Amino acid sequence: MPAAHPFQTDDPRLQPIHEKVLGGERLHAEDALSLYRSGDILAIGWMANYVRERMHGDKAYFNVNRHINPTNVCVAACRLCAFGRKRDAPGAYTMALEEAFETAASGYSEAVTEFHIVGGLHPDLPFQYFLDLCSGLKRRFPQVHLKAFTMVEIAYLSKRAKLSIRETLEQLKASGVDSLPGGGAEIFADRVRHIICDHKIDGDQWLETARLAHQIGLKSNATMLYGHVENDEDRVDHLLKLRALQDETGGFQTFIPLAFHPANTPLQHLPKTTGMLDIKQIAVSRLVLDNFPHIKSYWQMMTPKIAQISLRFGADDMDGTVIEEKIYHDAGATTPQGMRREELERLIRATGRVPVERDTMYRPVTRTETSVTVAV
Repeated sequence: MPAAHPFQTDDPRLQPIHEKVLGGERLHAEDALSLYRSGDILAIGWMANYVRERMHGDKAYFNVNRHINPTNVCVAACRLCAFGRKRDAPGAYTMALEEAFETAASGYSEAVTEFHIVGGLHPDLPFQYFLDLCSGLKRRFPQVHLKAFTMVEIAYLSKRAKLSIRETLEQLKASGVDSLPGGGAEIFADRVRHIICDHKIDGDQWLETARLAHQIGLKSNATMLYGHVENDEDRVDHLLKLRALQDETGGFQTFIPLAFHPANTPLQHLPKTTGMLDIKQIAVSRLVLDNFPHIKSYWQMMTPKIAQISLRFGADDMDGTVIEEKIYHDAGATTPQGMRREELERLIRATGRVPVERDTMYRPVTRTETSVTVAV
């Protein structure tokens, strides 16, 4: 049941929003702006937690997953990125297929249910490499869900292969891709994208690629990178565009706010996000994205402590064990590369929530000493 504690605020802008939340009414752009501009984080959190508990009770989800980044070679030069390298730059790498399969196997001891696959926009790798990567992983690990390739990667691969976006998605799906991650959305506003990721597809193209994926039966996540050069209006615009597409397709599973890490990027002069902003972003996301089933606090970027608190501010998912993650650690993230299942469960229980291990499609996973069973 939703929280029973009485709602209190000294911010008059929040009272009408509270009435909408209790009535199950949709919030509008002006409401979202008021939430961002209010300093009453406890009142905002109360409302987000009310919605979160109305949807999920005390459940808090996590999964056991493995990140695979096949290459960091990238034709783009996004100012937000510390991961991508030019072909001949120090630290550039590209996995041979067998190396990628070995990487997948090396993290398989904890009965992984998901491979999360993203990488750079490589100028030379043929489309067949990615098809063979997916089909090879499926042959070796048929029970593991492949969550692979962002909308940005899909659009780039379609150009390289001289295929339409739909044809590219259909071939990847046939090779074993089960769903898509939500990366590369950044902020949809053109003004911001020209500053932070001018080499990527624009916001409308990202949304259209997601639309096509949903139309052929591929679920996806969605992200928003915040805490750089965007403003409150840009954040609201981003959330409302995602909400509108979800009204149309119903294909998004989870929204993941990503805190910008400026270290080792051309934007390293910018300050890191504050804990206040991190918590507020989770809460506003839960309140505005009323048609998204799940809001994830990505502990690798927010830190486990902030992610833990967020389970009382609107989040219902803490992501997974991950095992190894390169992209945000190259940008200066100081969180562990991975976390054991037992530690994630401990963090969740400490908040008063009930940990629920899930697969990528949010079906509960039951483990015994000898087997892993996914509810159907």
